Amino acid sequence: MVTPLGQALDALAVADWRRRTAQMYARVRDIAVDDPAAAHTHWIEARNELFADHRASPLRPAAKAVFLGLDVAPYDPAYRFELRVRSTLPQRMEVTTGTDGVVPFDRVGKVEVGELGTLAVWALRTYGGGIFLPVKDATSNKTTYGGGRYLLDTIKGADLGRAVDGGLILDFNFAYNPSCAYDPAWACPLPSRGNVLSVPLPVGEQKVDPRLVADFELE
Repeated sequence: MVTPLGQALDALAVADWRRRTAQMYARVRDIAVDDPAAAHTHWIEARNELFADHRASPLRPAAKAVFLGLDVAPYDPAYRFELRVRSTLPQRMEVTTGTDGVVPFDRVGKVEVGELGTLAVWALRTYGGGIFLPVKDATSNKTTYGGGRYLLDTIKGADLGRAVDGGLILDFNFAYNPSCAYDPAWACPLPSRGNVLSVPLPVGEQKVDPRLVADFELE
């Protein structure tokens, strides 16, 4: 049974996780002005530390015991873009989750990522708001997580910054697996049809080590 004190500790842990994630991305944005590859290295190191030690890590204790670091592909500058958000027809996406009820998103635009294709840009329409941009590509369920990955989730701190013209910086080297890739107790909206690319994105976080996936048993 989860006690009220336990619930409070969990809530505080999640708040601290988000605080540290926001701090991590603030540092990433600062470093990336001069050296995106160095920013990527910092991102990997900071995420490994959070996954290994933080109370709100999606890794269960057994997984932490064997954790040696997330599998992330080497940085490739060809997958970094500064893109304008272009208008598109409105669309509502409502995601039913086990922990947060129905989470609504509105499509607020799209980005054209050169030869890679087009991706929808979503706005979270609950308290706090935020930009959400998940992506699924030809590597999904092969060398990367089958459900797709996240690139931007600004309400949780995952924000790579604004382009010079006011658009978005999209650097697919920073694509990461949602928490549900490690433990289905987490509620994770996954990419819909407008966020699927037919080409492979060989960068970013790769497929989850099977030893890190929760066995779903209560501890």
